[in-house]
Amino acid sequence: MIDEQTDKPRSSFWRELPILIGVAILVAWLVRAFVLQTFYIPSPSMEHTLNIWDRVLVNKLVYDFREPERGEIVVFKAPIEWSHNPEGEDFIKRVIGVPGDHVVCCDQEGRIVINGQPLDEPYLFSENGQRDQPAKEAFDITVPPGRLWVMGDHRSASGDSLEHWRSSEQDINEATIPVDDVVGRAFTIFWPVGRATVLSVPEQFDKIPEPQR
Repeated sequence: MIDEQTDKPRSSFWRELPILIGVAILVAWLVRAFVLQTFYIPSPSMEHTLNIWDRVLVNKLVYDFREPERGEIVVFKAPIEWSHNPEGEDFIKRVIGVPGDHVVCCDQEGRIVINGQPLDEPYLFSENGQRDQPAKEAFDITVPPGRLWVMGDHRSASGDSLEHWRSSEQDINEATIPVDDVVGRAFTIFWPVGRATVLSVPEQFDKIPEPQR
């Protein structure tokens, strides 16, 4: 009797194990598909906020409830004009202008101006005492409805909205990305451990007023 009672739970566990593994795989797939996903950084375009091979965690659910906001770092499906990859490619940049924003470069102090408010950008790439300029050339644009103006923090090494605005002969639609193509918000660096940090919105964006409608 003792042996039979002991064997019954054991055999039950092994019968249920495939079900438990299947459920765990399904939950992991659902989380990755709809809630959270990890991405690695393959290029220097966001240095030194994000360095090459950093790994970030991306919230894929947040923009189901609201639109992307200025200052957030977002992952998006790059337009074909940006990646030249017919299979699609994920890019990561910082949102500088949202729909309706009037974005100009630059004021007398060399700062980008959004809706009349100059933007100080402490996150811009800096190395060996040399700091990137906010933009490689002057521009004056208004972000179309349903689109975003995005830029890398390493402005001199970023194929971003300004780069494509210039290369497309100032086609604002080609220079911006559709809001619907945003995959999610990068909200933390989790690897390497020594660089782990929360990717919060810089307080300088709090001063930017809403666009005039």
